[in-house]
Amino acid sequence: MVEGIFYAKAAAYMGAAFAVGFGCLGPALGQGMIGSKACESIGKNPEGADKVRAAMMIALIAVESSAIYALVVSFFILILSK
Repeated sequence: MVEGIFYAKAAAYMGAAFAVGFGCLGPALGQGMIGSKACESIGKNPEGADKVRAAMMIALIAVESSAIYALVVSFFILILSK
């Protein structure tokens, strides 16, 4: 009986790890693309750097929210597995 509980907890921990790992993969790639395009845009038009920076920050916040959701889901998995 104890062995079954051990396997269930191990599976919950692995599920939480995969939730964070795969949940942060997309936002990391998206943030890299946003930063790349913002630097490219500032390089082409240095006078508009303030507007580009403001738009970039808003876009980064929107992308980062999905990574935060993945972290919250993994915390719920860990809390409910106890």
